[in-house]
Amino acid sequence: MTGRITKQFFLAAFVGVSLLIVGPAVKACPFCGQVSLTWSEEMKAADAVVIAEMTETPARPAGADGAFAPGISEQLAKSKFRIVEILKGADLLKKTKQIDAIYLGDAPVGTKFLITAVDPKSLSWATPTALTARSLPYIDTLLKLPEKGADRLLFFQDYLEDEDPVLKQDSFDEFAKATYDDLKAYGPRANYNQLIKWISDPDISPSHRRLYFTLLGVCGSEKDVPLIESLFHSKDRKFKAGLDAMIGSYLAIKGPTGMALVEDMFLKNQDAEFTDTYAAIQAVRISQEAGIITKDNAAKAFHLMLSRPKMADLVIPDLARWQDWTVMNQLVDLFVKADADSAWVRVPVLKYLQVCPLPEAKEQLAQLEKLDPTAAKQAQSFLLPGGAALAPAPAGTPKNGASNAPNGNTPSSNTQSNNLMPSGNVKKN
Repeated sequence: MTGRITKQFFLAAFVGVSLLIVGPAVKACPFCGQVSLTWSEEMKAADAVVIAEMTETPARPAGADGAFAPGISEQLAKSKFRIVEILKGADLLKKTKQIDAIYLGDAPVGTKFLITAVDPKSLSWATPTALTARSLPYIDTLLKLPEKGADRLLFFQDYLEDEDPVLKQDSFDEFAKATYDDLKAYGPRANYNQLIKWISDPDISPSHRRLYFTLLGVCGSEKDVPLIESLFHSKDRKFKAGLDAMIGSYLAIKGPTGMALVEDMFLKNQDAEFTDTYAAIQAVRISQEAGIITKDNAAKAFHLMLSRPKMADLVIPDLARWQDWTVMNQLVDLFVKADADSAWVRVPVLKYLQVCPLPEAKEQLAQLEKLDPTAAKQAQSFLLPGGAALAPAPAGTPKNGASNAPNGNTPSSNTQSNNLMPSGNVKKN
C-alpha cells in the first residue's frame, strides 16, 4: 500500500457522504472535480458585456518588463478600450464608445478583449479577457446556442482539445456542468472516433481523461470493453490517470457483470496500489448513486474492504448510509483488533454504531467507547449535518437487521453523485 487517507480527511468524508441524500441531480461528469465559471455563465451574470479593442495602456516605469504593478499605496492605473461590439447592456451603455478597465497583462495595443461589468447604476468593469482569432467566433456562437441539451454540447466537443487553452477549458467546463440527461441525449451524436483517439493518448490531461471516459460511458458499447480492460492492466501510470472514471465507464457499459473484474483487480487484491483501490471505491460509489449498479452490488464490493483493515474506514460511511447492519459484528472486531496502522478505523465504526438501530449496537457502542475514550470523544464531537447523517431506520426493525441490508433500489432523482468524496488529500507513508 502506498498511501493513506488522514483521520481528518475521513471525518470530512463522512459528512460529505451524508449530504448525498439531499444533493442535486446527477451531473454529467461526477469525476471531473471543481470547474470554473464558463463564459456563458459570466455573461449571463453580468449587466453589460462588450468586445473591446485596447487602445492605450498606462505608462510603465523606465526599464520595466512584463506586467506593471504600482507601489503599495498607489492606485492601479487603467487601460483604455474602444467598444467594438455590445453583447449585452446596450440600454446601459447607450452612446458609450470607450471604457477604462484595469489590465495587468502584456497583450499589445490593438488586442480585442471580452469585458463584463456589473452594477447597472454605475458599471464596474471586470478584468478584461484577451481574445484570439479563434475565440471571437466562439463567443459569437455562444450567444446563439440553446441553454442546454445535446445541440449545445455538440458545439463544444470540437474545442475540447483546442490549441487555445481558454477555449479548451471553457468547453471542458461546459461538459462538466451538463446534466446527465443531456449527456445521454448527446451520446449517440458524439464524435466516437475522436473520443477513442483521446482516450488512447497518454498525454491527455487526467481531468480531460476523466471526462472522456465519462462520455464513453454513454456512447460506448461492448466493443470498447477490451480497450478499457487493457488500460486496467497497463503499467504506464499515464494511461491509468483518471482510473476512477475509467472504471465508471466500464461499469456503465458492462453493468453489474463488470463488478467481478473490478473486485478482483482493485478491491480483493491486497497488492493493489492504494490509489487504484481508492479510485475503484470512488467509481463503485458513483455508479451506485447513478443507478448503474444496485446497492446490493456496491455493498457486496465494499464488504471486501473490511478484510483490509488499513482501508476499511473508506467504505464504512457508505455501509451506514445504505443501512447495511449485517456487518456490525465484523466492524466491532475491526475496532477491537485495530493497531497503530489501522487505528483510524475506530471513529467510523463508532459513527456506524451510533446510527445503527439494532439494540446490540448500543451495547457494543458502550463497550467500545470504554476501550478507546479518545476515539469516543472524536465520534461524539463530530456532529453530522442536521443532527443525523442517515435516513431513520424503518419501524419494527428486526434484531438481525436483515430487512435493512441493501435492497438494490436505485437512488432517487435528487441524489448527488458529484463530490462524493474529497480528492487529492492522500498522505503518503
